[in-house]
Amino acid sequence: MVAELTSLSQFNDLKKKPLLVVDFHAEWCGPCKQISPIFNALATKHASSRVVFAKCDVDRVRDVAQICGITAMPTFQFYCNGKKVDEIKGASGPALTAKIAQY
Repeated sequence: MVAELTSLSQFNDLKKKPLLVVDFHAEWCGPCKQISPIFNALATKHASSRVVFAKCDVDRVRDVAQICGITAMPTFQFYCNGKKVDEIKGASGPALTAKIAQY
């Protein structure tokens, strides 16, 4: 399951989890649309694990995007127990898959 971020408070709650992977995207972003099925498949694959997957539309939840320093889409950020530990910019399915496996 992929959570849709709608507020800063929701983001702050989710990033306290053991591992949060956030897909920062925009509706108008072509590469975001291309990698979305891969992100969703990874969420399904890891549904029984400790990994939480979330999406954040940068145009709808601007405060979260700004606080996270998002300057390009898609950007994937990784949080462990409240702290940002990694980031991937760009729509690379293999890089995203490998990074999730790393944690």
